[in-house]
Amino acid sequence: MNEQHIADENTPKILMPLPDRGFDPTEAAIPWQACNSRGWRVTFSTENGTIAQADPNKLKGPLPGLLSASSKAKEAYQQMTQDSSYQHPIRYVDIDPDQYQAILLPGGDAPGERQYLDSALLQSKVLQFWQQEKLIGAICHGVLVPARTIDPQTGHSILYGHKVTAAPKILDLLGYRLDSWFLKRGYIMYAYCVADEVRACLQRPEDFTEGPKLFSPFVVSDGNLVTSRWYLDAELFSQRFIEALEQRIKEDTLG
Repeated sequence: MNEQHIADENTPKILMPLPDRGFDPTEAAIPWQACNSRGWRVTFSTENGTIAQADPNKLKGPLPGLLSASSKAKEAYQQMTQDSSYQHPIRYVDIDPDQYQAILLPGGDAPGERQYLDSALLQSKVLQFWQQEKLIGAICHGVLVPARTIDPQTGHSILYGHKVTAAPKILDLLGYRLDSWFLKRGYIMYAYCVADEVRACLQRPEDFTEGPKLFSPFVVSDGNLVTSRWYLDAELFSQRFIEALEQRIKEDTLG
């Protein structure tokens, strides 16, 4: 076995599932950039192997860095879309959790996100990551994926018994109203706000934390879970995810 092959085998591999369209470019590209800059491999996946497309309103919308992606996030997104794995995503059905050390679950609030958030197949794959005690990172609406993933041994969500965060209710409602007033593209909204649905699947309501201030980056790390609220948290979320995976790799090496 040559040195290059050994290096490839030892390179951390992360899976990033996406919908065909409508994901948040910041919440996907900033974590991708953080992993890629360390030489880690990020494999992308969509339901049918279609190349994913971000929410165009987050790329070209008003108030960059607040209501839409910042220039830094847009640059990271452009780099990400040129990545060979992004250009050749695998299908959800072909996801093999044995091949990865972690999974990243970005969010997004466009209607196309339903394909990803509602996917029972993707939830079954996330369950396998959970059962193997792999690292799971989720941000904003992406937290709904593990929230909806039921552990058959307990009958509860895999988030049950853990501390998490996700898009705060006030942010969810504000996004819905702003969209209806100005964009009218169809902000995704379920029967319950993200925060309410996530809180309902937890062991205790207080296990859900919205964070002290909306514009102060906030992340919750608990066991093999790293969760965050929205795209303004993306850089800190990426940092905490990286630190958690590096610690796990270190422990596996020493153990």
